[in-house]
Amino acid sequence: MQKILLIEDDDQLRRNTAEILELSNYEVYTAENGKVGVEKALQCQPDLVICDLMMPVLDGYGVLKVLHKNPTLNSIPVILLTAKSERGDFRKGMELGADDYLTKPFDEVELISAIETRLSKVEHQQQGVAPLVPVEEVQMSNNFNYAYLTEGLQQLLEDKRPHHYKKKSVIYAEGDDATRLYYVQSGKIKVILQNNEGKELVTGLYKVGDFVGIQALLSASSYAETAVALEETELLYVPKDLFLQAIHQNRAMANGLIQWMAQEIIQQEKYLLGLAYNSLRKRVAESLVFYAKHIHPDQTSDIVVQLSREDLASIAGTATESLIRTLSDFKQEGLIEITSGKVIILDLLKIQHLKY
Repeated sequence: MQKILLIEDDDQLRRNTAEILELSNYEVYTAENGKVGVEKALQCQPDLVICDLMMPVLDGYGVLKVLHKNPTLNSIPVILLTAKSERGDFRKGMELGADDYLTKPFDEVELISAIETRLSKVEHQQQGVAPLVPVEEVQMSNNFNYAYLTEGLQQLLEDKRPHHYKKKSVIYAEGDDATRLYYVQSGKIKVILQNNEGKELVTGLYKVGDFVGIQALLSASSYAETAVALEETELLYVPKDLFLQAIHQNRAMANGLIQWMAQEIIQQEKYLLGLAYNSLRKRVAESLVFYAKHIHPDQTSDIVVQLSREDLASIAGTATESLIRTLSDFKQEGLIEITSGKVIILDLLKIQHLKY
């Protein structure tokens, strides 16, 4: 039986809600204020917390902060109850890690539906994608030599002349015919998707030595996204027919490509799962990790993030204002430094292992 902790200072509402939960086959614990609620959370380790926002002693915001700073409690989903409907209250609660809101008065169906949704998402996360196996282990276990892919592609670059792109130049746009593979000789590239309203989601970052546009060439279709130069960039072109001919003729290179594609799919699935279910803090943290892993894969500290706030917000799937507030929190916690407008990651491992 799943356990629910109900923290509510209104005696009548607390009793009525607890009765509804018990009738719905949940094991229910109750607390009359936030301080008592946190103490009971430590004792009973609930599967979900329902917490009133405005309470004496310790309010809902305080409960969220305490829960998320405790390593044994920070993964528990929290549904906030509030009589207020102001946007600021909702935003503050979500930034602190709340998973959902219910506005008083709420009915039984609304309550149970919110609980079932949150518990279902937790179960989904726990059954999520298996951890990514390091490249070295994959190569040893199934004889795929990933290095052959890079070596084979490098051979295709002989006698190719560089093409210059200014900062913010579009390299290719969504819907363009996929006619070539791009190699980053200098600079950086971002790959984005846009909705009908022009809002961006950054799905890829590429640095010197990376190849861009492989998926579109393999699918024999147009580009599904847009590639933009993040700074002054030079690219080498590999014609589509030359790329496909090399893949068909070189089995080791094709095996390396299959391995690379499989890992790309796994990473994309994990990325989308995070956008769907992670809190704002976790998404912002992972946007910093995303940048570091793609642009500075060998560094774990003092990493200068050379992205605009808008681009970081696009990676995290949030508004720029929310990103800025969260970065300010990270700075106060000693995870990053902000100097001359640039974000510097002080300890990538700590950011990577944030659980909320």
